Amino acid sequence: MSNSIIAALDQIAQEKKLSREEVLSALEKALATAYRKDFGKQNQNIVVEFDPESAKINVFDEKIVVEDVILEPEEKKGKQTKKEINKIEEEQKQEERKDEEGDINEEEKEGKKRFNPRTEIQISEAKKINKKIKVGQILRQELPSPSEFGRIAAQTAKQVIVQKLRESEREKIYNNYKGKEGTVVDGAIQRQEKSSYLVDLGDALGVFPPQEQIFSERYFPSQKLKFYIVSVETDIHGPEIILSRRHPSIVEELFKLEIPEIMEGKVKVKGISRQPGERSKVAVFTKEKDIDPIGAAIGQRGVRIQTIISELGGEKIDIIEYSEDPAKFIVNALSPAKINSIILNEKEKIAKVKVTPNQLSLVIGKGGQNVKLASQLTGWKIEIEKEEEKKEEEKKEEEEKKEEGKKEEKGGKEEKKKEEEKKEEGGEKEKKKRKKEESKKPKEKKD
Repeated sequence: MSNSIIAALDQIAQEKKLSREEVLSALEKALATAYRKDFGKQNQNIVVEFDPESAKINVFDEKIVVEDVILEPEEKKGKQTKKEINKIEEEQKQEERKDEEGDINEEEKEGKKRFNPRTEIQISEAKKINKKIKVGQILRQELPSPSEFGRIAAQTAKQVIVQKLRESEREKIYNNYKGKEGTVVDGAIQRQEKSSYLVDLGDALGVFPPQEQIFSERYFPSQKLKFYIVSVETDIHGPEIILSRRHPSIVEELFKLEIPEIMEGKVKVKGISRQPGERSKVAVFTKEKDIDPIGAAIGQRGVRIQTIISELGGEKIDIIEYSEDPAKFIVNALSPAKINSIILNEKEKIAKVKVTPNQLSLVIGKGGQNVKLASQLTGWKIEIEKEEEKKEEEKKEEEEKKEEGKKEEKGGKEEKKKEEEKKEEGGEKEKKKRKKEESKKPKEKKD
């Protein structure tokens, strides 16, 4: 008998993913409800202890010992109805909530507290049962254990145990996922409810509301995706896990999952700006001299960043090197556009950036996307200015003059070389003439 009970408890615990103690607690509360239904008397606070080894049930009436109080006539006679007792218990629960919140009403200020005969016993009455009992202690009186319960009591017990198990299951899910707020989890789309989706997380269901969805993505049942846990709240229906794929932090969490240097803290993500489903800019930084933060984020042959991009449904990601110098950081954030000059107004945090006309569309981006994301990432208002055409023409003229000067220099050098070569050739000819003349003189003497 005991083995079969233990096996049943273990089976329920395994199915509901609860501990045996939690299942046993639910069973004891259900038995207490059943006992109260069949054998309980007015003002009894029934507590049941069940031993699964021997299958024995022990029943007690538990009360907290309180100071003596002046009772009203109805309370003295013990003629309080169940409705009145329930009202008192509800008031006590409200008082407990107020204590937690720090609120004190007028009755509490005066030291008044209503007496609940179901859960409390006055010290004078408790001394008659146990002379050594003190205020604040629990008085336990054993009650006769039943041989069996009636049909209605058994049905009530069944409902209670199902309810208690469900409550324990919900509490465990809440505690588990409350600690996972701000992290990424794997989930599968289960079904659509109006404009929201229910997501199967394995041991719980998450809610994927429309405001957390990416408009360019399409979702369908059994589709496996990664989700960011925005918040975990509880209500009468149980824990509500709000999931997102729009939240900027999902990008950072994916970087942590895919890039060991970021997980280990060697490379840090200093900021993220995102237009969900289209483009993100991520600023990375490291103090390690032997680590390239951008290279670490991209990975060998772009494997790491491509994995993150695919998890985000093909969203483009620009990896920016963070700098404590605002001007350099802004220039980096506006990449791949090339910046000619930048002027900072630190009081108003405005950066005036000048670019050539051929870089204007690149620096602004599609629909102002590039400059908007760069502004969000750096925290500066960025104003784009196009350099005037006159300045460009002047630059071209200067460049042309420089080129002409270079050509002239090259031409002068070539002419000098030619002159030197001519001089060398003329010198050699004169030498040859002298040699001929010298060779002729001795012949003349002989003659």
